[in-house]
Amino acid sequence: MNEIWAGILAAFRLIITLDADLVEITLRSLRVSLSALVIASAIALPFGTWLAIRRFRFRRATIATLNAFMGLPPVVVGLIVYLLLSRSGPFGVLGLLFTPTAMIIAQVIIITPLIASITHQTMRELWADYHDLLISLNTSGRQRIATLIWDGRRALLTGALAGFGRAIGEVGAIMIVGGNIDHATRVLTTAIALETGKGDFSLALGLGFVLIAMALLVNFAIHTLSRTEREGTW
Repeated sequence: MNEIWAGILAAFRLIITLDADLVEITLRSLRVSLSALVIASAIALPFGTWLAIRRFRFRRATIATLNAFMGLPPVVVGLIVYLLLSRSGPFGVLGLLFTPTAMIIAQVIIITPLIASITHQTMRELWADYHDLLISLNTSGRQRIATLIWDGRRALLTGALAGFGRAIGEVGAIMIVGGNIDHATRVLTTAIALETGKGDFSLALGLGFVLIAMALLVNFAIHTLSRTEREGTW
């Protein structure tokens, strides 16, 4: 219990004094996770919607595979990305290993199946309501996908926030491909792992509380900007 109180005090001290290291790794955490979220959403939202409206031979197998990928072990993703980006790997010439870009790539691979699966579940129900109307209007596939995404945007927000929550809390994969390099690739989760390994549990807990507060702030900000509460769609 004393460690928890010490962690809360450490979090307040870091925030009130605007600790330079805390600000740096917090901004880096946000940059990496939000970049991964934008890229993953750009891939997952159209794909999940397309999967909901399109019928093809291996659709069930594709959906089952997508759902299975929701549980991808982050360390395995990190290992695969590491091998691809390492000097002897096919993309080693790009020099991306141990950079924020490598961390973004790993996070995109981890959260894309999660957002796509939630999108598919949401769009499947919406497509049942819109099917006759969009078919009768003779809309193209792109128009149907765009219409469903726009009209279901608030429901899709849940999927995006779930992806952000997993990305911001990820540590295994980004530790492997990022390396936890000070002033370069250190983010909140890897800093917590580092301080825990050093035995500084108070500071580790303080960073953990800062991470939770940041995740809550981002969620509230997105909900406020999307005006979900004002329009009574909770």
